[in-house]
Amino acid sequence: MTEKKPELRRILAANLKEQRKKLGLSQEKLAEMAGLSWQTVNSIECHRTWVSDKTLESLAEALKIETFQLLLPMKTASPPDISPSEALRKLNKAKRAFDDTFNEILNSVK
Repeated sequence: MTEKKPELRRILAANLKEQRKKLGLSQEKLAEMAGLSWQTVNSIECHRTWVSDKTLESLAEALKIETFQLLLPMKTASPPDISPSEALRKLNKAKRAFDDTFNEILNSVK
């Protein structure tokens, strides 16, 4: 039987990875900014290890967020249900807007 990872560890891992990527940081760069090894950051993101309060604070400071934000469950927004015909209508509208912009750019280059 496989052991389920504790929920809080999963939340921390997801939040850490999302915020790191949002800032365009590699694990190595984040580790350097937080005074940690990249292996530590990797272990946290892969749910293999937990952190001390000091490590949590260092990571939050490096990510320019409040410490508690690393421990809050992320809100997952699911896309609204729309009919296939409504989806097609929206895609056609986006295509027309793209085509108009593209043509304006072409005309300005000529």
